[in-house]
Amino acid sequence: MKRTLRIARDLLLTVVILLFAGLIAVRLDSSPEAVSGLPRVVDGDTLVMDGKRIRLAGIDAPELRQVCQRKDRDWPCGTEAKSYLSALIGRGRTTCEADGSDRYGRLLAVCTSQDLDLNAAMVSAGYAVAFGHYETEEGEARDKRLGLWAGTFDAPRTWRQTHGGMDEMPHIPEGWLDRAMSWVGNWVENAMSKVWND
Repeated sequence: MKRTLRIARDLLLTVVILLFAGLIAVRLDSSPEAVSGLPRVVDGDTLVMDGKRIRLAGIDAPELRQVCQRKDRDWPCGTEAKSYLSALIGRGRTTCEADGSDRYGRLLAVCTSQDLDLNAAMVSAGYAVAFGHYETEEGEARDKRLGLWAGTFDAPRTWRQTHGGMDEMPHIPEGWLDRAMSWVGNWVENAMSKVWND
């Protein structure tokens, strides 16, 4: 019985080591892709630069055709979000650090222009909602009733679902792999201490 327990423990330890080695290799292999230049603004959360379509990660802006309400009147929140992003960029050079892409082939990136985090700025001004990141900025915009929060609106994802747009899931927040590896490490440590202490 003790021999079987030792074999099971050794086998489990080998599997865990191989799993960690694989996760580390994936983490090292997925270096961020940088794109820099003068972008074309497609909408409030999408750019085209150097022939690549870039989706601002962690945010979701109204679609171009989306209409919201403010002071009991319709206002074109989608085109205003695009205009606001265009104004933030101006004629400045933009750099986007992409850490992967979405299922539509767009790079998911955090972009800066003139030392300004465009993703955070869009949410802070109320022209985009948090979509996996930037919850603090959204809370502040909501409290100040800025942009979308000055009236009523359908969440961009809901609007896309009811008007035939591309459906997407919230973007995975930064550091998800580190948190997952930490959780797996803690689980393995607890499992191993039970095996060795029994």
